[in-house]
Amino acid sequence: MGAITNMAPDLYEAIIAEVPFVDVLATMSDPTLPLTPPEWPEWGNPIEDEKAREHIASYSPVDNVTRQAYPAVLATAGLTDPRVTYWEPARWVQQLRAHNTSKNPILMHTEMEAGHAGKTGRYQRLEEVARVYAFALKRLLPSI
Repeated sequence: MGAITNMAPDLYEAIIAEVPFVDVLATMSDPTLPLTPPEWPEWGNPIEDEKAREHIASYSPVDNVTRQAYPAVLATAGLTDPRVTYWEPARWVQQLRAHNTSKNPILMHTEMEAGHAGKTGRYQRLEEVARVYAFALKRLLPSI
Protein backbone atom coordinates (compact mmCIF):
# COMPACT_ATOMS: atom_id res chain seq x y z
CA MET A 1 0.00 0.00 0.00
CA GLY A 2 2.88 2.34 0.71
CA ALA A 3 4.38 2.02 -2.75
CA ILE A 4 1.10 2.64 -4.57
CA THR A 5 0.39 5.61 -2.31
CA ASN A 6 3.60 7.22 -3.57
CA MET A 7 3.42 6.07 -7.18
CA ALA A 8 -0.23 6.71 -8.04
CA PRO A 9 -1.97 8.69 -5.30
CA ASP A 10 -4.49 10.12 -7.75
CA LEU A 11 -5.98 6.66 -8.39
CA TYR A 12 -7.29 6.27 -4.83
CA GLU A 13 -9.79 8.07 -2.67
CA ALA A 14 -8.47 6.35 0.43
CA ILE A 15 -5.69 3.98 1.44
CA ILE A 16 -6.02 1.55 4.32
CA ALA A 17 -2.58 0.26 5.27
CA GLU A 18 -2.85 -2.29 8.05
CA VAL A 19 0.56 -2.87 9.71
CA PRO A 20 2.33 -1.78 6.51
CA PHE A 21 5.95 -2.72 5.84
CA VAL A 22 6.90 0.77 4.66
CA ASP A 23 10.37 1.50 6.05
CA VAL A 24 11.94 -1.25 3.98
CA LEU A 25 15.44 0.17 3.57
CA ALA A 26 15.95 0.95 7.27
CA THR A 27 14.49 -2.37 8.39
CA MET A 28 16.46 -4.46 5.92
CA SER A 29 19.60 -2.57 6.95
CA ASP A 30 19.21 -3.40 10.66
CA PRO A 31 20.67 -6.83 11.44
CA THR A 32 19.63 -6.52 15.10
CA LEU A 33 15.96 -6.95 14.18
CA PRO A 34 15.12 -10.65 14.54
CA LEU A 35 13.39 -11.04 11.18
CA THR A 36 15.86 -9.09 9.05
CA PRO A 37 18.75 -11.53 8.43
CA PRO A 38 16.40 -14.42 7.53
CA GLU A 39 14.74 -12.14 4.94
CA TRP A 40 17.95 -11.17 3.11
CA PRO A 41 17.74 -14.10 0.66
CA GLU A 42 14.35 -12.82 -0.53
CA TRP A 43 14.80 -9.04 -0.30
CA GLY A 44 18.56 -8.67 -0.66
CA ASN A 45 21.10 -7.48 1.88
CA PRO A 46 21.44 -3.70 1.53
CA ILE A 47 24.35 -3.67 3.95
CA GLU A 48 26.64 -5.75 1.75
CA ASP A 49 25.06 -5.44 -1.70
CA GLU A 50 24.90 -1.95 -3.25
CA LYS A 51 22.62 -3.15 -6.05
CA ALA A 52 20.15 -4.51 -3.46
CA ARG A 53 20.39 -1.22 -1.54
CA GLU A 54 19.62 0.82 -4.66
CA HIS A 55 16.72 -1.44 -5.60
CA ILE A 56 15.14 -1.32 -2.13
CA ALA A 57 15.66 2.45 -1.97
CA SER A 58 13.86 2.83 -5.31
CA TYR A 59 10.53 1.66 -3.86
CA SER A 60 10.82 1.90 -0.05
CA PRO A 61 7.71 3.95 0.80
CA VAL A 62 9.24 6.08 3.58
CA ASP A 63 12.16 6.95 1.34
CA ASN A 64 10.01 7.92 -1.65
CA VAL A 65 7.40 10.24 -0.19
CA THR A 66 7.35 13.44 -2.26
CA ARG A 67 5.48 16.71 -2.14
CA GLN A 68 2.16 15.87 -3.79
CA ALA A 69 -1.54 15.43 -3.10
CA TYR A 70 -2.06 12.18 -1.23
CA PRO A 71 -5.38 10.41 -0.70
CA ALA A 72 -6.76 9.92 2.78
CA VAL A 73 -4.66 7.35 4.62
CA LEU A 74 -5.35 5.16 7.64
CA ALA A 75 -2.24 3.32 8.79
CA THR A 76 -2.39 0.87 11.67
CA ALA A 77 0.27 -0.61 13.94
CA GLY A 78 0.55 -2.92 16.91
CA LEU A 79 2.85 -1.79 19.71
CA THR A 80 4.21 -5.30 20.26
CA ASP A 81 4.41 -6.34 16.60
CA PRO A 82 7.75 -8.09 15.96
CA ARG A 83 7.19 -8.27 12.17
CA VAL A 84 6.39 -4.65 11.35
CA THR A 85 7.59 -2.50 14.20
CA TYR A 86 5.25 0.34 15.15
CA TRP A 87 7.77 2.99 14.15
CA GLU A 88 7.56 1.99 10.48
CA PRO A 89 4.02 3.26 9.88
CA ALA A 90 4.72 6.12 12.31
CA ARG A 91 7.66 7.32 10.20
CA TRP A 92 5.63 6.90 7.01
CA VAL A 93 2.65 8.84 8.38
CA GLN A 94 4.98 11.61 9.55
CA GLN A 95 6.52 11.86 6.06
CA LEU A 96 3.11 11.83 4.38
CA ARG A 97 1.82 14.58 6.66
CA ALA A 98 4.92 16.70 6.01
CA HIS A 99 4.64 16.39 2.22
CA ASN A 100 0.88 16.13 1.60
CA THR A 101 -0.51 19.02 -0.45
CA SER A 102 -4.15 17.90 -0.18
CA LYS A 103 -6.55 18.41 2.70
CA ASN A 104 -7.07 14.65 3.01
CA PRO A 105 -6.41 13.28 6.49
CA ILE A 106 -3.37 11.11 7.13
CA LEU A 107 -4.27 9.05 10.20
CA MET A 108 -2.55 6.43 12.31
CA HIS A 109 -3.96 4.10 14.90
CA THR A 110 -1.66 2.09 17.15
CA GLU A 111 -3.10 -0.80 19.13
CA MET A 112 -1.30 -0.56 22.45
CA GLU A 113 -2.06 -4.17 23.41
CA ALA A 114 -1.67 -5.97 20.10
CA GLY A 115 0.89 -7.41 17.74
CA HIS A 116 0.90 -8.05 14.00
CA ALA A 117 -2.50 -9.76 13.82
CA GLY A 118 -4.27 -7.19 15.97
CA LYS A 119 -6.23 -7.76 19.11
CA THR A 120 -7.35 -11.21 20.11
CA GLY A 121 -10.91 -12.07 20.96
CA ARG A 122 -14.01 -11.81 18.83
CA TYR A 123 -15.27 -8.46 20.10
CA GLN A 124 -11.85 -6.84 20.12
CA ARG A 125 -11.29 -7.94 16.51
CA LEU A 126 -14.71 -6.59 15.53
CA GLU A 127 -13.75 -3.24 17.04
CA GLU A 128 -10.73 -3.09 14.71
CA VAL A 129 -12.82 -4.08 11.68
CA ALA A 130 -15.39 -1.41 12.57
CA ARG A 131 -12.68 1.26 12.74
CA VAL A 132 -11.41 0.37 9.25
CA TYR A 133 -14.94 0.20 7.81
CA ALA A 134 -15.86 3.55 9.39
CA PHE A 135 -12.81 5.17 7.81
CA ALA A 136 -13.59 3.68 4.40
CA LEU A 137 -17.27 4.59 4.50
CA LYS A 138 -16.56 8.15 5.67
CA ARG A 139 -14.10 8.65 2.80
CA LEU A 140 -16.27 7.04 0.11
CA LEU A 141 -19.64 8.30 1.35
CA PRO A 142 -18.83 11.63 3.04
CA SER A 143 -22.48 12.51 3.65
CA ILE A 144 -22.90 9.76 6.25
